[in-house]
Amino acid sequence: MKMLMSQLLGNRYKEWPADAIAKSHGLLLRGGYIRQVASGIYSQLPLAQRISNKIIKIIKEEMEQIGFEEVLMPIVMPKELWEESGRYYSVQNELVRFKDRTEHDMVLGMTHEEAVVQLTRTEAITYTKYPFAVYQVQTKFRDEARPRSGLIRVREFLMKDAYSFHTTKESLDEYYKLCFNAYMNIFKRVGLKNFIAVKSDIGMMGGDEAHEFILLCEIGEDSIAICQKCGYKANVEVADGLCELPKTRTQPREEIYTPSLKTINELQNALQISPQRIIKACIFRTKITSKLTIVFIRGDLEVNESKLKALLREEALPQTASAEINLCWGYIGPVNLNQDQYNIYYDESLRGATGMICGANKEEYHIKGLNITDLKITEFVNLYKATAEMLCPICKTNHLEIKRGIEIGNIFKLGDKYTKAMNMIYTDKTGKEKNPIMGCYGIGVGRLLAAIVEENYDENGPIWPASVAPFEVHIIAIKAQDEAVNTLARQLYEELKAKVSVILDNRHLSAGVQFAEADLVGAPIRIVISPNAIESGEFEISTRCQTHTLKVCSSKIRETVEKLLTYQSEQPPV
Repeated sequence: MKMLMSQLLGNRYKEWPADAIAKSHGLLLRGGYIRQVASGIYSQLPLAQRISNKIIKIIKEEMEQIGFEEVLMPIVMPKELWEESGRYYSVQNELVRFKDRTEHDMVLGMTHEEAVVQLTRTEAITYTKYPFAVYQVQTKFRDEARPRSGLIRVREFLMKDAYSFHTTKESLDEYYKLCFNAYMNIFKRVGLKNFIAVKSDIGMMGGDEAHEFILLCEIGEDSIAICQKCGYKANVEVADGLCELPKTRTQPREEIYTPSLKTINELQNALQISPQRIIKACIFRTKITSKLTIVFIRGDLEVNESKLKALLREEALPQTASAEINLCWGYIGPVNLNQDQYNIYYDESLRGATGMICGANKEEYHIKGLNITDLKITEFVNLYKATAEMLCPICKTNHLEIKRGIEIGNIFKLGDKYTKAMNMIYTDKTGKEKNPIMGCYGIGVGRLLAAIVEENYDENGPIWPASVAPFEVHIIAIKAQDEAVNTLARQLYEELKAKVSVILDNRHLSAGVQFAEADLVGAPIRIVISPNAIESGEFEISTRCQTHTLKVCSSKIRETVEKLLTYQSEQPPV
């Protein structure tokens, strides 16, 4: 197959797209890789599709290396499958629901736990079939509320999702480790360097344990707590940190008049106290059961809504001042509060606190000098969001940092959440019926493509690692109308394409335009054929990552390209 720049579908632009914030979004639009169809929905042009196919090939090789078999499940599923698992009602607007022509309720698959259980429960009815594992590369649709940053957060996406089924926890643990290591291999092979694996929230997937793989970069939406001393790593959604209160002298408890002082900042400024000395009341209402919950927490901290969701076993939404909720807004505190009307939780940050200020549940009044021990609380719950000001929960030093990153993959120990709900049964050695336990493992192909750009680019365009580059070699024929240039460029093109993926630019354009567009294509190796080079007998070969610029004779071009590609494979660009 010939690949010429003149035939390559996709225009390249000099101007930066007005709505692109992420580097990957802007460069993929400028370079003719993607085009937006609707909010969070993109078409991929040939350049992006070639990269996606290479990513998928790497993923498939690693999954099949550890024993996963490929299947394909539908994106459209009947309502009944999701009713079996309970997620038809628990998942909110992200799940697209519609009726087919017979008025039957259907959904678009945003994930495939229900589908894979339905597929395999008739195929694995005896313990002799276990363990087994399957994977697919399939389109998903999640009606994301705030799609952003091009392919990083979308509504429609291509995903590799894999599922393993087991009869013992030990077997699941073994596969979980295999997938963990396979994911590390995948991300290295596609050219990423600055990525980590962290403990994560199980979210709507459910289960017992989860990890996510994060590419550390500023554009990322995830916040990761990292200790530079002991190596502790966790998504802030589940991260801990030590937040001890400074010691203070016990003082008499009394009501104080605080007119119009309703916020932490107002109290802090008016009373000249640290927010650490204030007890803050955060009000939530659960989404399904509509229970009202009050969380009392230190004034300088925030409630971690993921931890609260895990505690309540359902999502809870923050509430603001409302006449419908019978509370003394701005003056809510744990003293003189009708405890029976609400679910009340005390955050771990308040344990042992003395000399605190809190609302008096009385308009324009607070209480000072409150000692938490006076409330005779029997249980404190860890609901705070970790911050960089806290000590590491493991080594107890002040080396905790909060960094941003993009989630590029995740793995879950689902347990029997889906197999039990959907009545997937196998017969064990004794003839007893049991529910298998599951693991789930996902990688978004488009997001991974964008993440590669976020780590590998310069001001001129992407710098693709050789393993995923749309073309490994880019030949630029300057003044291609010159017969000698055209002949040598095509001869070299024919020689190289038998060994590597190569594109030839033989358009009659200025050298500046050809070089600018070559930067946007981002091939690891660039060869320049020009009249001057032919006259001198030396041809320029350079790497896109600017580590090498060489002058070689025509007989050494192929050998030099092979050596540089080997180097590029061993040293992915930064």
